[in-house]
Order: sequence, then C-alpha cells, then structure tokens
Amino acid sequence: MSALICGSLAFDTITNFQGRFSQQIMADQVHILNVSFLVPTLRREFGGCAGNIAYTLQALGGKPVVMAALGSDGGNYLERLRAWGADTSLVLSDEASYTAQAIIITDTDNNQITAFHPGAMQQAHLIDLPARDDLAIAIIAPDGREAMSKRAHQLSAAGIPYIFDPGQQLPLFDGPELRSFVERARWVAVNDYEGRMLCDRTGLTLAGMSRLGLDGVIVTLGAEGCDLWVDGQCERISGQPAPEVVDPTGCGDAFRGALLYGLERRWPLARCVELGNRIGAIKIGSRGGQNHVLDHQALGIA
Repeated sequence: MSALICGSLAFDTITNFQGRFSQQIMADQVHILNVSFLVPTLRREFGGCAGNIAYTLQALGGKPVVMAALGSDGGNYLERLRAWGADTSLVLSDEASYTAQAIIITDTDNNQITAFHPGAMQQAHLIDLPARDDLAIAIIAPDGREAMSKRAHQLSAAGIPYIFDPGQQLPLFDGPELRSFVERARWVAVNDYEGRMLCDRTGLTLAGMSRLGLDGVIVTLGAEGCDLWVDGQCERISGQPAPEVVDPTGCGDAFRGALLYGLERRWPLARCVELGNRIGAIKIGSRGGQNHVLDHQALGIA
C-alpha cells in the first residue's frame, strides 16, 4: 500500500548566521525593525514539506505518492523524485510559475527565520484526488490554502485517514476552518508553538482536541521528544540524543515521514512517535532536509 503526501515541493536556500537573533533584535524597537544578518555560508537544497516527508518515508521502505506542484524550474526535482522510485503521477508542473522557494537563516541556537515564496504551490488545488485503491493513509502538510481545504474534503469523502499537519500555513485559517480540518482528521501533528496557536484559534485544549474522535494529537518538542495526547491523556515520549547537531531544517518533516511509516503498518502510536524521534535526531546531523542516511538494521526495521 502507499501513502499520499500532500504538501509543498520547494527549493531551500539555507544560510547560517554566526550569532544569536536575540542579540540583533531589540524587543522594544520591533516597530521600527531594520536588521541585516551576515550569512557567510549559503547552499541550495531540495526541500518543501512533501518532498522532505516523502524522502524519509521512501528511505524507510515506504511508498510515497507525492501530490504537489512544481514550477518551470522544477525539472530536476521531478527527476530526483522519480530516481527514488516515488510515485509522481500527481505532481503538477506549472510552467507559468517558479517552484516554491524558501530562504532560511539559522542562528547559533538553531532558531530560524524563513522567507517563503509560494510560486507554483498556489496552483496545487488544480490537482484532483483520483479514484485509487492503493492509498492506505495520507498527510495534509503545508501547501496552498485552497489545496489544503480541498484535500481535507476529498480525503474525508474517499475514506482515507489522514494526518493534519498545518505547520507554517496554520495562520491562514480561522478557528472554524481549523476545527473542520481536525474533525475530519485521524491524527494531528504540530510543534509546541503551532499547538498553542491551534488551541487559541479553535478554542480547544489539546486534551479536548484529542477527544474529538482522533486517534492522537502529537506535539513535537525538539530535543525533548514529544507529547502524545490520546483520549484526553498525555504521555511524554522522550527525545533521542543527536550525535551531532548540524542543521534543524526538515527535522519535523523527517519525524512525519517516520510517523507515516509506522501508522501504515498499524504500529501503536507511541512506537511510531519513538521512531520519529530517532529519525529526527539522525536528520539534524546532516545538512538540508533530504540528505540523511538511514540504517535499517540499526533502526530495527525490516
């Protein structure tokens, strides 16, 4: 069976600031903010939530079906996806736009500031969910606003269980819209900040959200692991120590790729989350969202 990955495909321009943002941004002067960060290193990576999630899922032995849009400059990205063996039949090529672009600055505390140009991602809603019987699970990751709403309706109508992962697109939706996503989903995956925003906008607590018929609400906490909310009860799943901290870009996506891998195999949710924590600790030791290497034997998976 396959997993449908709905989200963005993007090019990431990743830079490093050899200082702390907090030392450059004066809290009492943000109303006249005008700052510049010297970034001596710069590289371009393949990225986007759908691409990053698919990479990890494929590396674990899963079968990702990527549902996303690329621009006129996305030919080499499409070739890359096909080289893995990923199903790209649902990738739209929009020749009138550039592929989505993320410009990321990371400081010495691994805080990040990102500028994002959506480009072709804004046309992702033109892709329709086909009638297929091989899709066991899906994830709605950050994508165009209209595309995310359309995916929720289509997946729900098709009876395909999905993870709702609003990520950086969460501010685009109001409370009733977010609650509609949650009520149709089987699982919700957010980081700590997103979890607080989701609660604020919907008027729900994490405990209350987990009682809405969901199988679980997963709140990632970086190195501390994550909180797993099931039927109103919270369990802390401890994080895994990272052998080396190189680049946090794509760690959340790597976690979600592992989560999908376990859920498709009907593992207990806690086991899925434990694998996600381990994969996140591996990913942070490599640059970019799609360069980490996974050892199946060391991970204890077939």
